[in-house]
Amino acid sequence: MRVLIQLRPSPDVVAAVADPEVTATTADVADGLPGVVLDASFTPVAVPRPVPGAGGDPLSLNQALTFSLAADDASVMVRGEISDDELSTRLTLLPTLRNDVVGVFADPVIESNLTCGGDAPVGDWHDVERLLRVAELQAEGLDGSGVALAVLDTGINAAHVSRQLGRDLSLDKERSWNPDGVTGRPGEFPVNHGTMCAFDALIGAPEATLIDIPVLLSERPGGSALDGLLSDAVAAFAHLRTVLENQPVASRALVVSNSWGSFSPRWDFPVGHPGNYSDNPAHPFNLIVASLEQAGADVLFAAGNCGRECKDGRCAYPDRPIAGANSHSGVLSIGGVDTRGERVGYSSQGPGRLTLRKPDICSYTHFSGSKAFGAGAPDSGTSAACPVAAGLVAAIRTRWPAAGLSPAQLRTLLRRTADDRSDVGFDYDYGYGTADTAGVLASLRRRAARVA
Repeated sequence: MRVLIQLRPSPDVVAAVADPEVTATTADVADGLPGVVLDASFTPVAVPRPVPGAGGDPLSLNQALTFSLAADDASVMVRGEISDDELSTRLTLLPTLRNDVVGVFADPVIESNLTCGGDAPVGDWHDVERLLRVAELQAEGLDGSGVALAVLDTGINAAHVSRQLGRDLSLDKERSWNPDGVTGRPGEFPVNHGTMCAFDALIGAPEATLIDIPVLLSERPGGSALDGLLSDAVAAFAHLRTVLENQPVASRALVVSNSWGSFSPRWDFPVGHPGNYSDNPAHPFNLIVASLEQAGADVLFAAGNCGRECKDGRCAYPDRPIAGANSHSGVLSIGGVDTRGERVGYSSQGPGRLTLRKPDICSYTHFSGSKAFGAGAPDSGTSAACPVAAGLVAAIRTRWPAAGLSPAQLRTLLRRTADDRSDVGFDYDYGYGTADTAGVLASLRRRAARVA
């Protein structure tokens, strides 16, 4: 079984791992652990320590937390494999044999959320453009200019996206990042799922600057072209923390689109096990997501394609399929509707596992757009809905950076202004409703008037 091992080495080692100018190795952090085959190819990642207010619980995400990367506070994550034989015994022994072992956690397979659904496209990307009121956004100066929009997926083919949009795009190669073992160049990956996501994100924010992070391009034995390991996502988020902190505080803006998740509990420890990912806010990835959001990033995750009516064949959770970071309180979990406003049957329903009220909102999917999978195939799944919503967020950030409108405030704004699709407010099918650009703009205008 693949696992993440959270260690607390000496402060000088922690400082070296946390320093983006230094490349530490697994051997620098751990000289061997009983029963674990460490992955020497993985670059260790510094995991910030959650610091609650007085009397707070450091394992609860539903409170004010700060996150410290100071050498005396942070820990370090490496990855490896443990034999399935006597797995529980080995995991129990590790922290007792090594006082520098903080914990051992699941490193589940993560997979893209694309699904074909079997139906023809409903409308095209120009319909999405109209529904998002892109012309009105641009009239307000909200086109994504100067906003970094990270697409964590299978990599972007920038030439294909440009051809389909009919114009050039901006892609920041310097701030893009590859997992260990992935050798492609930013913007030059084969046309695939990540290319679709990049296209869909630029519908609402045509001037945003893309950051290409092919986190799903795994080279693990037996891996497919559309899956990876959660450990690579931990490393990607650590890189994005550096990207964010290198921006001026007053204009800080980073939108992170994630159209992937963990479909099956068979890659995870059982719920209640300290190494579990799906329901555990203390898992290193859930902690690093929270720390990036607190630093000023808008993080969006696809809700998944495990809706009861026509779920993806990979869905193996018997209930509550919105798991792990896809249900995190600090992210926007995005469900899917078609261009007629109707929920697509594969869009996952809540409640979420980390946070009950998921999905947060819905956005548009199942339309003709990127042609990443052929001329007749729709941009589909909550995989498309998530970057469409990320584009709207990036457009807002053009003039409303995190310093004046925190990620939590923006999430509240999007939920409050959503077009309610039910008679009861929030529901587990649509969340708070479909993202409503007109409502968002009206609220932002009122906010600007108050500030003035």
